[in-house]
Amino acid sequence: MLSYDFMQNAFVAATIVAIVAGVVGYFLVLRGQTFAGHALAHVGFTGATGAVLIGVAPLWGLVLMTLVAGIGMGFMGERMAQRDVAIGIVLALSLGLGLLFLHFYTAFASEAATLLFGNVLAVDPGTIRILLALAVVTLAMLAVIARPLLFASLQPELAEAKGVSLQLYSVLFLAVVAVATAECAQIVGVLLVFALMVGPAAAAQRLAGGVATGILLSAVLAVGEAWLGIALAYYTDWPSSFWITALSGTVYFAAAMPRPRRTRPTL
Repeated sequence: MLSYDFMQNAFVAATIVAIVAGVVGYFLVLRGQTFAGHALAHVGFTGATGAVLIGVAPLWGLVLMTLVAGIGMGFMGERMAQRDVAIGIVLALSLGLGLLFLHFYTAFASEAATLLFGNVLAVDPGTIRILLALAVVTLAMLAVIARPLLFASLQPELAEAKGVSLQLYSVLFLAVVAVATAECAQIVGVLLVFALMVGPAAAAQRLAGGVATGILLSAVLAVGEAWLGIALAYYTDWPSSFWITALSGTVYFAAAMPRPRRTRPTL
């Protein structure tokens, strides 16, 4: 399997993206903002198709659109949790605009499925270098804000009383989520980002008691699901995105099986 260049590229790209997804996803689940990650993926589809219309690589349109949307959501702060209907409408509108852009650029229509559902087997070395650069920036930024972000996530009232700006860290974190979402879309597509970013993280929080252990386990689960998904796709000729999603769901439901209750991670 690994004698083929495209398979080597797939495993390298999946490893990079899965590590980012596992680490960022842990904080996303911990903060109860999983719907925000799902929303950013849909908005990114519009950015990707719009970029193609003006002759720009879809990845850059995806990154830019998700980044702008993520920062906007961050400024909404706690109000965002009360606007599920509005966000749902924005999701539908984003997909509608994306389809409209595809209508005007019919030559790209055959690649729409790749944007929606991903195709890790088509990743080339140039894309891997871009993903690696984005991953370094994403993880570095998250490392800088991790401690106050964790404080603001677990004890928001106390953090605010200590002078931690909840809105600032919300904006910075959702900017990180936006870039991570754009990366995940390259592997599983915009419609299935939820599986790679949220599934491993949610399972890790059920299995691990501490934050550090949970983050590590989330990254390990994400990488394992991505690797096994690619291998199964190679041997079955079924889409890798399906396998990654199926494995993510299986691991989560296995972790959710009744067991002695664990307390929420603490500082």
